[in-house]
Amino acid sequence: MGPSQIPPLTYKVVAECSVSKARAGLMTLRHSEVNTPVFMPVGTQGTLKGIVPDQLIELNCQILLGNTYHLGLRPGIETLKKAGGLHKFMGWPRAILTDSGGFQMVSLLQLAEIDERGVNFRSPFDNSQCMLTPEHSIQIQNAIGADIMMQLDDVVKTTTTGPRVEEAMERTIRWVDRCIEAHARDDEQSLFPIVQGGLDVPLRQRCVSALMERQVRGFAVGGLSGGESKHDFWRMVDVCTGYLPKDKPRYLMGVGFAADLVVCVALGIDMFDCVFPTRTARFGCALVDSGQLNLKQPKYKLDMEPIDKDCDCSTCKRYTRSYLHHIATNESVSSSLLSIHNVAYQLRLMRSMREAIQRDEFPKFVADFMARHFKEEPVPAWIREALSAVNIQLPADLERSDDQDQKPETEKRRETEDAADEQVASS
Repeated sequence: MGPSQIPPLTYKVVAECSVSKARAGLMTLRHSEVNTPVFMPVGTQGTLKGIVPDQLIELNCQILLGNTYHLGLRPGIETLKKAGGLHKFMGWPRAILTDSGGFQMVSLLQLAEIDERGVNFRSPFDNSQCMLTPEHSIQIQNAIGADIMMQLDDVVKTTTTGPRVEEAMERTIRWVDRCIEAHARDDEQSLFPIVQGGLDVPLRQRCVSALMERQVRGFAVGGLSGGESKHDFWRMVDVCTGYLPKDKPRYLMGVGFAADLVVCVALGIDMFDCVFPTRTARFGCALVDSGQLNLKQPKYKLDMEPIDKDCDCSTCKRYTRSYLHHIATNESVSSSLLSIHNVAYQLRLMRSMREAIQRDEFPKFVADFMARHFKEEPVPAWIREALSAVNIQLPADLERSDDQDQKPETEKRRETEDAADEQVASS
């Protein structure tokens, strides 16, 4: 079988948890094999902030994410075509997944107008107009050469209610057909449709049913992790994985907090992405099982321990918390050193989950992780409920007496950091 006859994506379930919906799989793409569940670091414009491709390979990162909207603006289609695609342009030999630009409908809504044709954006760089249609999104992604591409979807905030939610879901289904029709490299790149429907269970079910009628190699779950309650969040994930086919990969877009990753793997998700690990590094924070270490705090001034003695990343091998405290947010290299560790942490967490699934010890892994992660506080009610829905019961001493349906501190912190990050970017 010649290269052109080899499917651009194959997926095999290697092991399944006998209790929950968690599974370990092997996804084979043109540029690399990818073990799932997998976390994909985000390189918005063809680079992870503070990390070069060789360092990612040293961390055994198998796949990363690029952003179609931003890459379409800079460097643009012609440059990407002349370079031979994003892999060659950025010097990355392994797999790439690209989003479609649809999320920018929410994040840049003040710059966008949406109708049946597509999304009309005003560039944040030079104020020029750009119409991003389903066809144009695919044209950009074909030029990028990503192993996995996303359809352009109609994205609304998760807290939106009323007829706009159904309108967006139905439009997403219509747009996927336009994306499939425009896709010029189906023998090399795989196109994933995106399940929409807000927080409405029947709409999610209808969307999954319609998308499964299309000949595609995997599915994405979109429109979540955008401000909705955690109780609504996990239920929508559970609904989607309950209807999506078992023989194709499932990608949950924009999720990256450690506890969320563990819960959503239990609910049957295979792929994740988020800017969180590298973004929080720029604020001097390091990821550990108990949450985050804010290395700017004075208590680390004389701490000669590594961030995590069990981590084998280059940062933990060579540098102390004291040194990182000294340079955190003051020297640009601190962002790089902490980003390396944070990405290493995410990848190690996913590897640990894969291994636990393969040993059929995933429920024990979950209980042990939650005990470490919530060492200073009870496990939130939404996590207990989500895990219970897939037959994982946490020990009684990890339970929480209240049922607060609020955003975790990590999400509040992310919102603060996002606002600060945008302010820095614009200055």
